[in-house]
Amino acid sequence: MIKAGVGRSNNISAIEAGEEACSKAIGEAGGKADLIIVFSTVAYEQKEVIEGVKSVSKEIPLVGCSDAGEITTQGPTSKGVAVMALQAHGMEFSVGVGNGADKDSFSAGKSAAEEAKRKAKEPFSLFLMFLDGLAENGAAAVRGAQSILGENFPIMGGSAGDDFLFKKTYQYCDGQVLTNTVIGVGLSGDFIFGVGVRHGWEPVGLPMKATKSQGGKLIEIDNRPALSIYEDYFGKKAEDLTKEPIARMAYTYPLGLSVQGSPELLLRDVIIANEKGEITCAAEIPEGSEIRLMMGDSEKAIKAAKEAAQNALSQLKGSLPKAIFVFNCIARHKLLGMKIGEEITAIQDVLGKEVPLIGFYTYGELAPLGGMLGPTCRPAFHNETMALLVLGE
Repeated sequence: MIKAGVGRSNNISAIEAGEEACSKAIGEAGGKADLIIVFSTVAYEQKEVIEGVKSVSKEIPLVGCSDAGEITTQGPTSKGVAVMALQAHGMEFSVGVGNGADKDSFSAGKSAAEEAKRKAKEPFSLFLMFLDGLAENGAAAVRGAQSILGENFPIMGGSAGDDFLFKKTYQYCDGQVLTNTVIGVGLSGDFIFGVGVRHGWEPVGLPMKATKSQGGKLIEIDNRPALSIYEDYFGKKAEDLTKEPIARMAYTYPLGLSVQGSPELLLRDVIIANEKGEITCAAEIPEGSEIRLMMGDSEKAIKAAKEAAQNALSQLKGSLPKAIFVFNCIARHKLLGMKIGEEITAIQDVLGKEVPLIGFYTYGELAPLGGMLGPTCRPAFHNETMALLVLGE
């Protein structure tokens, strides 16, 4: 049996906000829980938020991260804290932590999966990950977990945010507030789940080639400085594009690359650029990749979210949704503006308006390409994408 409850608070006091959100979540879950999931604004003192949550949740395992906005059953919000209490008889949750994601994201992802797997009594069916959204390479963290779990093993999750500041993000594990880490949660036992992964962005202009790259750093495109793609499109000089994080201007113009197994181009956010014309992306763009400049459209983004929900529901094979997790890029929030609620409503129209829902606006999403499970499941690091996870019985 799966029973979930969700609470949120925008109390001016970080401690009281954590207490209020957790109390409501546990109350809605029937007074007890087996896992607590927390997403919070960095406007709160992080240790105080977790102190407030823990004052209510006590010894229940706790995971989560800072965000760029919260999502609950009531819809999107910001500058608050959201908590889900998950009560799941017949399920087991095993938590692992990987450190040093800013130096070696692969090893951090591997360590998180290793620790979680070592603690588990039964084999996992699903793995959740919460990453540092400003660490070295989110795609490498996914590969690190795959090295332990298998390349076709389903991995879902998101990269922590910091309210669009791009300075420092935080990850939560029990009473600890961490940074530069990967938090992993293995789910095993008697349950069913479905996933949905869509973005709706479309390419503009001609294909180009990544002629020089190194991890998350894109150095040259078509043998020119990588930043030239944005100089040409926006009509701005490199010095104008490097005054602040380029992500603040180019969030609706990510880069897309062709990957096998995905019906859409895989998106990469540009985060910062330097005077040399190099672009640092949220994850790697392999050298030799064909890339396109992409453009977002609000109506197509909402349609994509609905399609993701439909895909997730179909994978439940008739089971009723019991809990919904939304990992949604901050760029989609910026693109939709006043329409952000419509995107969440589109999901709920498919999955049920009363089904407990929690999520956050991320700096990157982890999900199988095309929302595929089984032998064709290929987990990847996404940007600007709606990634949904639905638990059922």
